[in-house]
Amino acid sequence: MTDPKKTARISQALSRLYGVVVAPRAGTPAAASVNAPASEADRAQAQALIAAIDAGGMPLNPARVNQIARALGLEVSTHARMDETIARIRAALQRS
Repeated sequence: MTDPKKTARISQALSRLYGVVVAPRAGTPAAASVNAPASEADRAQAQALIAAIDAGGMPLNPARVNQIARALGLEVSTHARMDETIARIRAALQRS
């Protein structure tokens, strides 16, 4: 049996160091959360982010932008440019 917390830490470390996105194996608890639909709260956070950007603001924390994108089900590298991630969030909101 594997420890899900340990697996998540290893995945995060690989992502930070090498930009590698590790997909969880089918049947693991983490695999279910990757493909889970975004909740209303996640969509509301993303919409608030986009509204703030449209009003002239600029996010100061790229990690927060990545967290919002991941909550919408997007795979985001820690090395991704913030403007590209924001564009992907906009597209995801338009699709839903």
